[in-house]
Amino acid sequence: MDGAGLSFEAEVTEIVLASQAGAESLWKIALDHTEFSAGDSGRLVATSASGVELDVQVVRVETDSAGTTWHMARKPLMAGTRVRGEVAAHG
Repeated sequence: MDGAGLSFEAEVTEIVLASQAGAESLWKIALDHTEFSAGDSGRLVATSASGVELDVQVVRVETDSAGTTWHMARKPLMAGTRVRGEVAAHG
């Protein structure tokens, strides 16, 4: 990786509410493919049919005992949404 970050295309396969405290929610987002590793941060960018981008910050990444990589974010994305993942920092 060259410091410019790593970008990839993927689809959201599952989303789970991880925690909620007042107005703050934390979502666990699984993708069909990822270049994120545990401890990474970055963002997922979804583009609507009209071209509007939704930028979802990935605050951390965790891998569970089943091997699923979860992208922890403060905004939800629906299953089936196509996204561009951008790894900003390796953990």
